[in-house]
Parts: sequence; structure tokens; C-alpha cells
Amino acid sequence: MQRLPIAVIGASGYSGLEATRILAHHPAAEVRLASSDRWQGETVERHTGLGGATGKLRYAAQERAVDLAAECAAALLCTPVEVSLQLAPALLAKGVKVVDLSGAFRLADPARFEAAYGLRHPRTDLLGEAVYGLPELPLVRERVARARLVANPGCYPTAATLPLALLFRHGLLAEDAPIVDAASGVTGAGRKASEDFSFAEVMDDFRAYRVLRHQHTAEIAQSLSAAAGAEVDVTFTPHLLPLRRGILATSYLRLREGVAATEVLAALHDYAAEPFLRIAPGADDVSLKSVVGTNLCQMGIAVKGTRLVVISAIDNLVKGAAGQAVQNLNLLFGWPETAGLDSLRGSHP
Repeated sequence: MQRLPIAVIGASGYSGLEATRILAHHPAAEVRLASSDRWQGETVERHTGLGGATGKLRYAAQERAVDLAAECAAALLCTPVEVSLQLAPALLAKGVKVVDLSGAFRLADPARFEAAYGLRHPRTDLLGEAVYGLPELPLVRERVARARLVANPGCYPTAATLPLALLFRHGLLAEDAPIVDAASGVTGAGRKASEDFSFAEVMDDFRAYRVLRHQHTAEIAQSLSAAAGAEVDVTFTPHLLPLRRGILATSYLRLREGVAATEVLAALHDYAAEPFLRIAPGADDVSLKSVVGTNLCQMGIAVKGTRLVVISAIDNLVKGAAGQAVQNLNLLFGWPETAGLDSLRGSHP
């Protein structure tokens, strides 16, 4: 079977590398273009360990990416916000579908975008057109299937939103503002060299960062507000783990009076048929080792009176980035949603 040509733009970042590796084993897609200024002219095999046709592919210059991608059916943009803002419109003009892994098109409100990213959005028309690609949310699969531009969700919002949106949608929660604490491996900060993320600084340490000013706060609030049908004000605090990858999110909420733990579990089991979601027996059973290397999100709860704690875990580079992008790519072209993703395996000692 002839495979559809796909471009990975910004292929030398962690999410770009992960996307290239996943697509190399995809039954219906082929990486036709991988762009990277830092690795221009070098083979993909040298940096990914891949063989076959993908491994022989050479990285193209980023400045040529739009023209070279014209022969592709879709492009995954593994690029910073300010770069995606330029590339996405140019690719769409050439008839190339786009899955953007940055935050360039995730926030529907231009004012919220400007507050989160410190940039005035140059294409508010595309903000209105972009589909927020969290497939497990209601009607998202159908919208992605008809889309030209998919805004791939952020890693922290994916971990927090998947369990919480369902609980808001079922009306199980009190009006108290949710609190989300989440800890990520250092690959979430990208590959750009920084003293703060060097081995000596990160190892044997654990700290919060961008407290009350992280750009993903608005994204989490947007999704939870849509699920609740009313404005939800969320307090989100990210933390840096001395690990390569994985996100563990701990969310603190209050149940409405009279709501029992069994009702919360019943609501979560709406996800029973979802191919990438796993409901753990309890909050204590959720772990990074259960999800790292896979496109899975694992979640579990603990209830005491009206107190509810929700724990969720994902791999920040897979379900939090490249894996979810491929999941959206599958929906764009009518392929099985699990294509290229069902063979991903984590590692256990």
C-alpha cells in the first residue's frame, strides 16, 4: 500500500524526533520531509537510529520547509509559537493540512493568547478555524476529521483535562476552583541549552517554575470551562522532575454535596472504550512507569467526604505531544485512530 507523504517540520526537537520515530512505523504515512537547520544535510538515521527509507532521508533547511512540504498531504509543526504562526498559514495556502504542536492556535480568544504568550495574534481568523485536538472530548473526532488546522494540546493540559473535563461535564463538582499540581520530566522544556536544565542543576532537585504565570493555565481553564458550561478559574503549578520524560498531575477538587465516590468512578468509566485511556483501581496505582513510552493516559481517584484528588499520568512527548499529533493525523485522514500508536511499548524493570 502506498503511504501518504507527511512533513515533520522542526524535526530536531524532542517532539519532532518522537514524531519521526512514530511515523517511521506507521502503516499509512511516510515521512517525506524532515526539516532542521541544526542537522541540515545529515541523515535521519544518524539522529534517530531508524533504518529503511526514513533513515536515509536527509534533513532539509527550515527556510525551505514550506516549499518542500507542498508535495505532502500534511505537516506536523514541531516548532515554537512564533515560528508556527508564520508556517501554518503558508502551508495551508499550499493545500497542506497542519497539525501544530505549539500553542499558536490553541486559545480561541485572542486576548487570552496575548496574555499567555506575550504576542498579538496575527491570524485571528485561523484561531476561529483551528480545532483543539483532544480526541477524547465530545465531538472532537468529528471536527478533526473535517479540519485543515489542528491545534495539538499542550502536555500539561492533556494530563489535567482528560480526567477533569469529564467530571465537570457530569456536574459532579462543587464550584470551588480546581487546583492542579503537575510535575514533568525535563524534555518538556525542549532541547534549547539552558543552565537551569543542565544535569548538575536538575539532578537531586525538585522545584516549581513559572508559578501563577505558566502559559498552559489558560488552556486548561478553556477546556474545563467548556466542559462545565461556565467559567472555571484554575490554579495551575508546574514542577520540574529530575527525569527525562513523563508528567504526573495531581488535581484537588470538591464534590457537590451528596455525590459519592461510586458516581465519580461511574463517570470515568465513560472512557472505558477509549483506546488510550486507562482507569486505575485508585489514585495510589497511577505511575509514570505505566505510561512512559506509550500514548496512554492513566488516571485514578481518591475520595474522602467531599474531597476529591485525581491523579493522572502521561508521557509528555507521546500523549502530550507527538503521539497525540499522530492520533490527530489518523483522524484527519480516516485511518484507524490507533495506527502507528498501538505498537508503542513502555519499559518495566
